[in-house]
Amino acid sequence: MEASRLKVDGRDGEHDRPAHPGTFPSRAAGNSAPEPAGRSIDFPVSVVLPAGGTGERTGLQTPKQFCSFLGRPLISYTIQAFERVLWIQRIVVVVAKEHLDLMTDIIQRFRHRKVGVVPGGSTRHRSIRNGVVALGDGEGGKPKVVIIHDAVRPFVEEDFLYKIATAAKEQGAAGAIRPLVSTVIATTSEGYLDHSLERAKYRASEMPQGFTYDVIYRAYQRCSESDFDFGTECLHLALQYCSTNAKLIQGPPTLWKVTYKRDLAAAESIVKETLSRSACIIPAPSGEAVVLAEALRKALGALGTELDVIPDLMGENTRCLRNWNVIQVSVDGSRLSEVETLLSNLEAVNQTYLHPLVVIWVHLRGSDEPSVRAVEPAAIMDLASAAKLRNILFYGIQLCRAKETERWERSVLKVAEITSMLIRDRSPALLGQLLQA
Repeated sequence: MEASRLKVDGRDGEHDRPAHPGTFPSRAAGNSAPEPAGRSIDFPVSVVLPAGGTGERTGLQTPKQFCSFLGRPLISYTIQAFERVLWIQRIVVVVAKEHLDLMTDIIQRFRHRKVGVVPGGSTRHRSIRNGVVALGDGEGGKPKVVIIHDAVRPFVEEDFLYKIATAAKEQGAAGAIRPLVSTVIATTSEGYLDHSLERAKYRASEMPQGFTYDVIYRAYQRCSESDFDFGTECLHLALQYCSTNAKLIQGPPTLWKVTYKRDLAAAESIVKETLSRSACIIPAPSGEAVVLAEALRKALGALGTELDVIPDLMGENTRCLRNWNVIQVSVDGSRLSEVETLLSNLEAVNQTYLHPLVVIWVHLRGSDEPSVRAVEPAAIMDLASAAKLRNILFYGIQLCRAKETERWERSVLKVAEITSMLIRDRSPALLGQLLQA
C-alpha cells in the first residue's frame, strides 16, 4: 500500500463550530441493568479512522491528532469513543508512514483493544481505501458495515453511531449532516460576488458516515484517479459508482472537528468538565456505609455531580468505569483492605481510561477509633504511588460519626465538597493524603 502524507479534509468550516461544542459522550447506566434491546446490533460493524492529516491549521509542529491534553493524545480519545461501543468489532487507524511507530506506541501505552494500524495514501480517499481493504483482509472476514470517522472528532456518541450503522445496513450508505449556520456564496475570479445559495436547501456533510462493506469497497475499486486526488466526500462516491443514495441523518452538535489550536483547549475543557460531573460510589456491605453513600449521593447531586450507588464492580457494573470516578465508602476497622481490593478490580477490568481516574476512599470512623492518619500514613501513600502508575489518582477522606443530626449533615456536606474538589482539580499535591472532614 502507498504510504505518504494524508491531505486534511477541507469540509470543516466555522459553520460547524457551536458556541459550546457539546458534551463528552454520556456514560452508560451505572446499575446492573442490561443494555436496551433496541441498541443491540446483530451484524458485524468495523471502523476506519483516517488520521494522516498534517494539522497545518493548528499552527503546531505536531499533527493535531497526536497533540496531547490531560496526558492523552487526541486520537486516543477518539479511539476510546468507539471502544466503548460493545458492538463495534474492529477499528483500523490509517496514518502516514512516518507515524506508524508513534501510533503503535499510543495503542500499547493506552491499552487500546481491537485496534490495528495501516499506512495511509497520498490523499484522503487513498487512505480511507487502504483502511477499507485492511478490514476485508483481516481475520474473521469483512464486516457487514464500515463506519468512517475523522480521528479528530472525539465527541461521537453511541446513540448516533447506532443510527448510522443501522441506516447504512438498510440503505447501503448513511451520513451525518448539520444545518448551515452561514450563507454560502460563489465568487468570481476577480473576487466579486457571483451568487449565493439558499441556505435552507443545503446541509453541511459531517462524519461519521456508514456503508455496507460491499458498497464502499466497490466505490473505491471503480472511482477515478481524479476522485482519489481531489475528492473528499465518500457519500458521493457511493452514489456515483454504486448508485447508492445515502440516508442523511441530522447529527448532534457534538460532531464538531478539532481544526484550530483553540479547539484543543476547548476539547480539554469539555473532557474535564464532563468527567468532573460523574462518579459512582461503592459502599461497604454495612448499613452505615449504605446510609452514608446515599447521603453523599444527594449532597454531591446538589453540587452538580451525578452519582450512582452500585454494590460492586462485578458484571455489568464494570461499565461504570468507562468514564466514571469511583468513591469507596468504608467503616470502622476495614482500613485499606477494601481499597486494595477495589484497585485490583480496576486493574482486572483493563479499561483504557479517557482521563486519569479518581478513586476516593471515604472512611467513616467512630469517635473512639484511632485515626487512620496515625496508623497507616505510609501505607496510604504507597497505595497512591502504585495507583498513579496505572493512571489512577487515589485520595482519602476521613470523617467521624456524629450523634447530632446537624453536625452529621455538616460533615457529609464537607465530604461532598472535598470530593467534588478532588474530582474537579485532580491535585497532585493531595495524592495519598487522608483529608479530615
